[in-house]
Amino acid sequence: MKATPPLLTETFLLESDLAVEFFEGFARDLPIIDYHNHLSPRDIAEDRRFASITELWLAGDHYKWRALRANGVNEHFITGGASDWEKFEKWAETVPMTLRNPLFHWTHLELWRYFDIREMLSPRNARTVYERCNALLNEDGFSARGLLRRMRVEWLGTTDDPCDDLRWHRQLAEERPGFRVLPTFRPDGALLIERADFPQYLQRLGQAAEIEIHSLDALKQALENRLDHFHACGCRLADHGLEQLPPEDATERQAEALLQKRLQGRSLSREEALRYRACLLQFLGEAYHARGWVQQFHLGALRNPNSRLFARLGADAGTDCIGDFPQALGLTRFLDRLDRHDRLPKTILYNLNPADNALFATIAGSFNDGSAPGKVQYGAAWWFLDTLDGMRRQLDTLSDTGLLSRFVGMLTDSRSFLSFPRHEYFRRLLCNLLAQDALRGRLPRDKDLLGDLIKRVCYINAREYFG
Repeated sequence: MKATPPLLTETFLLESDLAVEFFEGFARDLPIIDYHNHLSPRDIAEDRRFASITELWLAGDHYKWRALRANGVNEHFITGGASDWEKFEKWAETVPMTLRNPLFHWTHLELWRYFDIREMLSPRNARTVYERCNALLNEDGFSARGLLRRMRVEWLGTTDDPCDDLRWHRQLAEERPGFRVLPTFRPDGALLIERADFPQYLQRLGQAAEIEIHSLDALKQALENRLDHFHACGCRLADHGLEQLPPEDATERQAEALLQKRLQGRSLSREEALRYRACLLQFLGEAYHARGWVQQFHLGALRNPNSRLFARLGADAGTDCIGDFPQALGLTRFLDRLDRHDRLPKTILYNLNPADNALFATIAGSFNDGSAPGKVQYGAAWWFLDTLDGMRRQLDTLSDTGLLSRFVGMLTDSRSFLSFPRHEYFRRLLCNLLAQDALRGRLPRDKDLLGDLIKRVCYINAREYFG
């Protein structure tokens, strides 16, 4: 019987000998800096072992959940009470249906890199793959830390609420497991004043900061306390997941009145919520600058449009989508308010709406000031744009309007310990893109020059940018 050829080969995405040479010579063996993800620091600190490939691979993966639903799979086999095998079986049935979706590539690249499985996952081999993966998960090197070491992760940035005590980060810093796990300050709970649970959130924040939050000044002091705590634990990054940045300014007096109105149990209009956010974001931006942090903004997601699944599963159920929020005015005014007083920190901007690619890239270029290479970055293709086409368009737009050579590169933005081959996916795409340009005469066939660019984008720029 003829052996089944491997689905992915060493030349995957590399369409010329020059592309292969670039990848193998400059990109393949570089360490990984994954400066934005949603991994659990507790899982890393406790070096979690996973009971099954389903628990490791499918639980919490919104990309796969969306594909399963699109394939007609009942929720019982996605987030419901089905057994691990039943859930994996449904995923194996779905994988052949993902042709031309990035999940098809990611799935098989992950099976290859972690489990040395190089055939297509399908109902035909589902049981064999399931049992092989589960057997390997019992071996040394397949715990949470082992999986990170397997991918040569040098450091990663988790996403953490200001209320978090960061105990797991402190434990990891003391143990020094061979890579660094740094917290990222994500103050969305304090910014989203319109949320129903906002008053309860302020109570939690006040408890963490050991201060009663009854005014804007008290809220700012609570955030200062938590910023200091995060800084002492190694944090140097902040992140914000918002629809858009506020187009209008707000004085502290106006923000105070809006905060009091909300604390009295009254609701705010959208415009009022944006004005409150404008004031607090100004304060936070200045606080980041004072500490030498990097601020990140993920903008443009329309959250929880499916009210039925939101009521059943809560947020992060895999139903978010691209929004068409106006971005230019609010983003430029926010950056200008900080820049005007020389208080603009290093900043990375991510758009979810592909129509905003050039908008975000040119705004980033408008606020570089020579104080640091690539101070304001047009960030990596994010979420629904994290595809071959989306990454290519991000790289093309950045190249057209800015300096690709100063780009801080790829990240996973993932909750899965198996997502790190996405860095390889990006690196292969980048090497192929540069090789194509060189072969067409658009770039010099100078391997040292282009190799330096590859190493910078894949690793060196991030190391230098984040310090």
